[in-house]
Amino acid sequence: MTMATQTSLLLDALSLKNNSHRPPIWLMRQAGRYMPEYRKIRTNYSFLQMCRTPELVYEITNLPLKAFNLDAAILFSDILVILESFKKKFQFIENIGPVIEQPLSIPSDVENLQALPANKALYYVKQAIVELKKDLTVPLLGFCGAPFTIASYLIEGKSSRDLKKTKQWLFQDPKSFFLLLDKITDASIDYLNLQIEAGVDAIQIFDSWANCLAFPQFQQCTLKYLEKIMKGLSSTQVPLIFFCKGSSVFYKNLASLKPQALSIDWNENLANIRQNLGLTIALQGNLDPYVLYGSQSIIKTQVESILESMRGDKGFIFNLGHGILPDIPYQNVQFLVDTVKNFV
Repeated sequence: MTMATQTSLLLDALSLKNNSHRPPIWLMRQAGRYMPEYRKIRTNYSFLQMCRTPELVYEITNLPLKAFNLDAAILFSDILVILESFKKKFQFIENIGPVIEQPLSIPSDVENLQALPANKALYYVKQAIVELKKDLTVPLLGFCGAPFTIASYLIEGKSSRDLKKTKQWLFQDPKSFFLLLDKITDASIDYLNLQIEAGVDAIQIFDSWANCLAFPQFQQCTLKYLEKIMKGLSSTQVPLIFFCKGSSVFYKNLASLKPQALSIDWNENLANIRQNLGLTIALQGNLDPYVLYGSQSIIKTQVESILESMRGDKGFIFNLGHGILPDIPYQNVQFLVDTVKNFV
């Protein structure tokens, strides 16, 4: 880790020690289709080609840093690259999203699922991280998808609003469903340890579909496996951030696992969470990304409302409640970053 990252606002906030007049800011999907520079690269490569090519990962990861001078980089990749460990073929189709070939459909599919070592299946991720760490002057976040979310893609075969097939499987054959979560968890631990060994400064785990679960299943399918991942990481020195979209109602349960930070969606008030938890964990969030379709006046009002509510909080990280949408006006992202950076 370089001296620059040792003294970063992000790592200070993750340690509950940020004494700056403002919080650090980075944005989920900060390198994405809203950027003309990204779209230019995308015309020549498929999304998976971009993820699998360390030189392109290096370039794309740096795009938002050059554009907005953000306080952290997040590795350009996707939560679904871990499927390569299971030799599952998939592709990203424009206006549809990820599509998995031959989704899992019967218990024997789970029994036959075997993971390759991450350093063999996902070696290109390690190469990209190593190259990025040579030059970055801000912390680099690695990430993976939570087991339940990855399982849902393997079963549904694509994005689903209600996860009908996934939840049917969970309730009809819990034994094989939990076996699947176990296998994904083991592969996730291996994958995150590869990222840690390559040099990431922090990790975020995305449980994008946890909001589809009732509390008993949230305990069984999310909390249990997040805890297992925490225990399996090779270093306790790399901060861990949990993000469960639509699950802010479960923030106390997530906090009980004692990650360094919770990333909160826009469904809960950050100041209320801080009041209930005390200064025991960093909080990240939580602007509704749809605000960025509004006028600069609206954006300023919404952003400053969050900043004021968390004023002086030593463990606050400004972010969105989910990723930047592809058609968000570029200039509005710049205005958002400037508003946070100029907050006094």
